[in-house]
Amino acid sequence: MKVLGIETSCDETAAAVVEDGVRILSNRIASQVEIHARYGGIVPEVASRQHMLAIIPIISQAMADSETTWSELGGIAVTVGPGLAGSLLVGVNAAKAIASARDLPVTGVNHLEGHIYANWLSGQVVSFPVICLIVSGGHSDLVLMRGHGDYVALGRTRDDAAGEAFDKAARVLGLGYPGGPAVQEAAAGGTASIQLPRAWLRGTRDFSFSGVKTALLRLVEGGRISSVADAAASFQEAVVDVLVTKTVEAAKEYRVRQILLSGGVASNELLRRRLVEGSPLPVLVPEPVLCTDNAAMVAACGYFRFKASKVDSLDLDVIPGLKLA
Repeated sequence: MKVLGIETSCDETAAAVVEDGVRILSNRIASQVEIHARYGGIVPEVASRQHMLAIIPIISQAMADSETTWSELGGIAVTVGPGLAGSLLVGVNAAKAIASARDLPVTGVNHLEGHIYANWLSGQVVSFPVICLIVSGGHSDLVLMRGHGDYVALGRTRDDAAGEAFDKAARVLGLGYPGGPAVQEAAAGGTASIQLPRAWLRGTRDFSFSGVKTALLRLVEGGRISSVADAAASFQEAVVDVLVTKTVEAAKEYRVRQILLSGGVASNELLRRRLVEGSPLPVLVPEPVLCTDNAAMVAACGYFRFKASKVDSLDLDVIPGLKLA
């Protein structure tokens, strides 16, 4: 079964065709990073307008790349939330228009669930139950996944998500946008020699990164940072330390078989390495291009939703604050 995936939750216009939930036939992404970099962050109105310009060309390119005709498609999967309302509307309305015109079934996908399903696209075999760590610009979620569509929320961020914290730290250090890659690049030339706080929130699986961000800001404002590279390395170390420790503890407590890492921050080399080294269980990590927002993960998730007969009607609407579990 071939599924067309459409993703427009934030600032990436993406379309992909995936076969049987595991084989990528095409994966096209139109990035808006350069546009938003001049503002130092995502401007929602600008993002939605760019989606409107890019959505039809991107879908056409994905279909052409996959050498798939409309009659060969089994369905369309589209992100309905969480995300920016204006951005989500562009993708959802495009999906519904195509579904209506081509008489195809459509299913709405949770963006966070899509990130998890990126792990099915790298030739890896997932064995339930698993612990999923989803870390991105807007989310830091720890989830127990007992089967397809069966989730238990264990913890989430109480303030800044990990990716958001990286963006703010990069701004404080004058490293530019997006913050994750900028901090990682700067950190490569330094050492984690600066003591920064960790918010452990004992007794919970929740995360908090506003404290370490504020601590970094105070050091910079006080002129106590002599090396930007050391500051970046120390900040990265503090965030990764908490993410890895809490994830491994949860995996042991719930006696899962694997740990699945996903989301844009999963591209961070230190996080990937530390989680693999620190876990007694197998850790599955998608390749970097599948960690950031893309439509292949949405199509993969959509395939398993279709298999479970989860088909939506054409009154499908966006849910900007959609939760996973």
